[in-house]
Amino acid sequence: MYKAMIAGVGHYVPDQVINNFDFEKLMDTSDEWIRERSGIVERRWVKDGENNLDLAEKASLQALEQASMKPEDIDFIIFATLSPDYFFPGTGCLLQERMGSSTIGALDVRNQCSGFIYGLSIADQFIKTGMYKNILLVGSEIQSRGLNMSTEGRDVTVLFGDGAGAVVITRSDDPQKAILTTHLHAEGRHAKELWCEDPGSVRNPRLTHELIDTPNVFPSMNGRYVFKHAVTRFPEVIIEALQAAGVDRSDVDLVIPHQANQRITDAVRMRLELKEEQVYSNIAKYGNTTAASIPIAMSEAIAEGRIKDGSLVCLAAFGSGFTWSSALIRF
Repeated sequence: MYKAMIAGVGHYVPDQVINNFDFEKLMDTSDEWIRERSGIVERRWVKDGENNLDLAEKASLQALEQASMKPEDIDFIIFATLSPDYFFPGTGCLLQERMGSSTIGALDVRNQCSGFIYGLSIADQFIKTGMYKNILLVGSEIQSRGLNMSTEGRDVTVLFGDGAGAVVITRSDDPQKAILTTHLHAEGRHAKELWCEDPGSVRNPRLTHELIDTPNVFPSMNGRYVFKHAVTRFPEVIIEALQAAGVDRSDVDLVIPHQANQRITDAVRMRLELKEEQVYSNIAKYGNTTAASIPIAMSEAIAEGRIKDGSLVCLAAFGSGFTWSSALIRF
């Protein structure tokens, strides 16, 4: 059985910076209120003419360059997003065509904040079994076009940003330099605590003029409920990965959690008794970019020298579904 490794990482965020003060013009909120509850100072939002596919392509080209590969070297594409350019087809197919990657397969993953790690686990299995050799995994989101820009929606709207991250996953010749373990979980009974109810095929017809004017078309979240579960599941799934690989938390060079909320990240770090330098956070700059948050953070951590050859890195996510997941990687 083969081992899989991360050969290249890249990311892209839009140029347009939206700071907390910009929301004061739209809703009853303040910079202080947002910082205190989330740790977010600013986020990036796309401008007219920028699409999810565009963000994904730019991140993918960076990852390929770092891996010293070309699009034609890729055997398969996995695209994690909750904000596809179209209801169908999946954006993975659009990226395959944009990259000129022949007729390789493309799979879209819809696991929201856990989407990137779910995709990583899928790629790991494909490479382990020998089905594919080089896989492009992308997490890319445009949240800004689906948010309620009023006081009614502020608890969710101020949290989210746009961006993309990508990794190239390939066969490893070194069993120590590899994806060591991945773990995936879900608990659907909590689905309605963090969801976007409409439009959906549960309704007949799926979309009406009346429905467009309801708050159901925007994401909603029971913030306290989500926080309570996140600070429990994050440590659980991180410990699960460490135990599976037979390593201690002190051996981990860097934990990269999904960038959901700085208060969640801080609570998880304290519960695991990790040092500040062991946990990566960039939520202050980008907000919550859902499936893109972990690869963006990973890309920045490499650029900053916080991930080097031999680094042991643990990824962890929690989000809508509820879903939660982890991966332990030796770079």
